[in-house]
Amino acid sequence: MTISLLTIIIAATGIISYNAFTNRSLMDKMIYSPYRCKHNNEFYRTITHLFVHADWTHLLFNMMSLYFLGNVFLSAPPDTYVGISAGLIESYGYLPGQFHLFVLYFAGGLFATLIPYFRNKDNPNYLALGASGAVSSVIFAAIIWNPEMKLMLFFIPIGIPAYIFGPLYIAFEIYMDKRGNSNVAHDAHIGGAIFGIIYILFLNFDKAKELVNLVF
Repeated sequence: MTISLLTIIIAATGIISYNAFTNRSLMDKMIYSPYRCKHNNEFYRTITHLFVHADWTHLLFNMMSLYFLGNVFLSAPPDTYVGISAGLIESYGYLPGQFHLFVLYFAGGLFATLIPYFRNKDNPNYLALGASGAVSSVIFAAIIWNPEMKLMLFFIPIGIPAYIFGPLYIAFEIYMDKRGNSNVAHDAHIGGAIFGIIYILFLNFDKAKELVNLVF
């Protein structure tokens, strides 16, 4: 039986997060601190924070989003869902498809730390954790790849076309980031989304043409 990268990421994140819930020392070692990255050269935190979460809700929301969007994006056959293009595996092969997902998730998660880093590199009180930035990268890669697919929010039980959902989501994140006074790293979500979009356009620029034709 072949185990996909998506399964490995979700399993590893679940196990490590579960242990960190009751092990403060482990949490402290893995949490993202721009201040410690700059002043103590602890740049490994830009990746390790992806594997720890604040609580079960935080963990489950991120991993469920990654599972559903990642599966459709990676390997769902185009005739299974309306508006779904052939996945990465169908388009590039099994190993290249897994590689592209690896880059989207981990490089996207790394890219998502840049805005928080430059904002908080001299702030010892700023801490962040969770895979939201990396998940945002995968979500927006999937949106650009499949702009016609329908996405649903938990509190809106109606499918929203991805090409409409994406701009609304970005607008919301920008608004909440400017508003401040939140424990959510909206700037990391924005950074991850930007990486996901750029990576897919680099991989297949025809996706930009498809999106433009769809919108206009």
